[in-house]
Amino acid sequence: MSDTRRKAVIIGAGSAGLCMAVQMKKAGIEDFVILEKGSGIGGTWFWNKYPGAECDVQSHLYSFSFEQKNDWTQPFAGQEEILTYLNDIADKYDIRSHIQHDTEVESLVWRDEDARWTVTTKTGDVIDSHIVVSAIGMFNRFVWPDIPGIQDFQGTYWHSSRWNQDYDLRDKTVGVIGIAASAIQFLPKIAPLARELYVYQRTANWVVPKENTPYTEEQLNYFRENPVAVKHSRDEIYDVWNSLCTFTDKKVLSEIEKTGLERLSVVEDEEVRRKLTPGHPFGCRRPLFSDVYYPIYNRDNVELLTDKIQKITATGVETVEGDESRNCDVIIYSTGFETTTYLNSLEVKGRKGMDLNEAWTDGPQAYLGMTTSGFPNLFMLYGPNTNQGSILFMLERQCDYVSRQIERMKDDDLAWIDVRKDVMDNYNDRIQDQIQNIDVWQAECGHDYYYRRGPSRRFVTNWPGSMDAFTEQTTAEEPEVFETGKAE
Repeated sequence: MSDTRRKAVIIGAGSAGLCMAVQMKKAGIEDFVILEKGSGIGGTWFWNKYPGAECDVQSHLYSFSFEQKNDWTQPFAGQEEILTYLNDIADKYDIRSHIQHDTEVESLVWRDEDARWTVTTKTGDVIDSHIVVSAIGMFNRFVWPDIPGIQDFQGTYWHSSRWNQDYDLRDKTVGVIGIAASAIQFLPKIAPLARELYVYQRTANWVVPKENTPYTEEQLNYFRENPVAVKHSRDEIYDVWNSLCTFTDKKVLSEIEKTGLERLSVVEDEEVRRKLTPGHPFGCRRPLFSDVYYPIYNRDNVELLTDKIQKITATGVETVEGDESRNCDVIIYSTGFETTTYLNSLEVKGRKGMDLNEAWTDGPQAYLGMTTSGFPNLFMLYGPNTNQGSILFMLERQCDYVSRQIERMKDDDLAWIDVRKDVMDNYNDRIQDQIQNIDVWQAECGHDYYYRRGPSRRFVTNWPGSMDAFTEQTTAEEPEVFETGKAE
C-alpha cells in the first residue's frame, strides 16, 4: 500500500510546521515527517526574499513564547533575521532530521477500512499516516493578474514572491503592477536604482506609520541582560494588537486614518497625493505599514499610473486611457496570493470518498479553523478564519489544541476522531454572524482579500474576535464535539 508508515505527516516547514513539530517532540512523538516543497525551511520567509521584506508585527510578539529572542535588531524584523530565527529553532529542537525537502504533496486520501491517510507526493512517494497536519496556511499560492499578454513581454518579468536575485535593476526602466504589502516594502528599495519606475495602482490603500528605527547597541544590551523587559514589551504589543485587529473601535480607526493622511501629506504633487488617497475605511483591506513608502513619489524618476491596464505588450504595459503605453526593461508583479484557498490547493478525499472541494462548495469551513467534518485525523494550522494579530501567537494556540487532540486519541485508544457536522456548522454560522457586525469588512473593497470568490461570498480569512477570545475558544471544554472510532 505504501512506501513508508508514520504516526503523523506535517505538510510544510514554515512557522506553523515547525511549531507543530516542537509540540510533537515535547509530547514524545518522534515518528513524524515534515514534507516541504522548498529546499529550505521558513515558508513565507523562505520564499519571499524581495528587497525590504520585513514583518508588520513587532518581533517581540512575532516570535514563539517558548523561544523568546532578546536581541532582535529592530522593532519589526526583516526577512533574513526572521529566517535565521526559524532555522535556529529547527536546529535547537532537532527538527531537521524530520524534514523531507523538495517534496510537494499532491493528494491526501482517507481509508475508511483501516482509518489511515494515504499521502502521495508529486515525486511519487507514498506515505501511510495515522494523522495529517496541514501547515500550508494562506500564502502558498501566489497570483498572476488577469491581464492579457503577460507571456508576450520580451523583457524580464517575475512575481514579487519569487524575486529574481540575479537581475540588476540599476539604470533599468521598471514597471510594477500591484500596490499591496510586498510593493510597499520593495518600492522604496528599488526606486533609487531604477532609471524610470512606473507604479501601476488599481486601488489606493491605507499606508500607516511604522516606526522601525534599529535598536542601538545600548538598547540591545539592555534587552539581552533583562529578558523580563522583552516580556514586558511583548505584553504591551499584545495588548495593542489584541484590540486593534478586531476593527471595532471606531475612535482608534479614525486616529489611525488621521496618521495615514499625515504621512501622505509628504507627497508634494497634489494630483499624485489625490490618487494615493484611499476611498475606503481603514481595515477594509489588509492594513499596510510604512514610513518610507510615500516619499518615493517625490522622486523625478517615479511615476504613479492609475488608468486600467489593457494588456501587456512585447515591450511594456498598455493602458486603456491616458498615455497609451510605457516601455519597460522589466515588469514586477506584486499581485498577492490566493488567500482563500487553504487545503483546496491539494486533492483531498475523506470519509466515503468525500471530496474537500465538494465539502467546501460554500467556501472553506472548519471548526476552530482546524478540523472539517468528514475528514478524520486531519488538522489545519492557519486554516479558515484564524488570521488575526500576531499569527505566531495564533499558531501556538492551534498547535496546543491539535496536541491535546492527539494526546486524547492516545489516552482513549482512538483510531480516529472527526468533528461533528452540526458542531462545525453551528460554529461557522456564529463566526459569520460576528463578521457581519464588523462594519469595515462589509465594504466592497474587502472582498478580494477576505472573501471567497463565487456565489457564496463567505468571509473565510480573519478571526472576528480578539486573540484573547481565540485562546478562550480553543481551551474551552468540548463535550461531544467529535465522533470517534476505537482502535481494533
